[in-house]
Amino acid sequence: MKFLNHLTFGQYVPTESLIHAMDPRAKILGTVSLLTGVFLVEHPSAFLIWFFLLMIITFLSKLSYRLILGSARPVLILVIFTALIHIFFTGGTPLFAIGFLKISREGITMGVYMGIRLLLLVLFASLLTLTTSPIELADGLEALFAPLKPLGFPAHELAMMMTIALRFIPTLLDETDRIMKAQLARGADLDRGGLIKRLRSFIPVLIPLFVIVFQRADDLAIAMESRCYKGGKGRTRMDPLEWSISDSVAFTTCLALVLFLSWIDRSIW
Repeated sequence: MKFLNHLTFGQYVPTESLIHAMDPRAKILGTVSLLTGVFLVEHPSAFLIWFFLLMIITFLSKLSYRLILGSARPVLILVIFTALIHIFFTGGTPLFAIGFLKISREGITMGVYMGIRLLLLVLFASLLTLTTSPIELADGLEALFAPLKPLGFPAHELAMMMTIALRFIPTLLDETDRIMKAQLARGADLDRGGLIKRLRSFIPVLIPLFVIVFQRADDLAIAMESRCYKGGKGRTRMDPLEWSISDSVAFTTCLALVLFLSWIDRSIW
């Protein structure tokens, strides 16, 4: 339960900052450019600059560093698993072997690279969700996908699905925490034993959680139908998006930083 209490992915923290005031389209495009830049990193020293850039953006967004780092908790196991896969199954100069598993110098390098890349991807993506409300995120995605509508691309529907998924992450985490507390009050042991025992002990948690998920999905569908929701056709907005000069400056600066850091990574190191 302590693990669930520190999960922040998918949550929105409203504050008055430069990042929060940006147009959601600029934030989405900026995040995509940053994630692309992270994939282009080749030298380990460049990761330090990317972490420093993450700290600067966090400072501008007026969010705590603990909150940002806490958003990576759900994927720590995935980061470690990805690193281990590359360490044990990447060919190269062998260092030592553990049974049929061989560890190479190239495998360790690749494992560290992929682990740090995945961690940075999650942290930058969390900055987007922490500084952008679900409604703004949906409007931004729909506006960016709008040029594809003549080709039959369901821009509004896709943006709505992504927004609903992000919106219900904190809700489902709260429901999971509530079910776990109820099971512990009935004498369930969820924190002891081996991996198999823990997985079996979580079955009484997963079954009611799935029931709640389907119930909430059904309630949401009924609520949307009762309000005559027919998709994005003919839909108007109370607060239409407005791209300002500051958004252009912010996105251009972000793109220039990505290009500059990629050039440094390949030219100097």
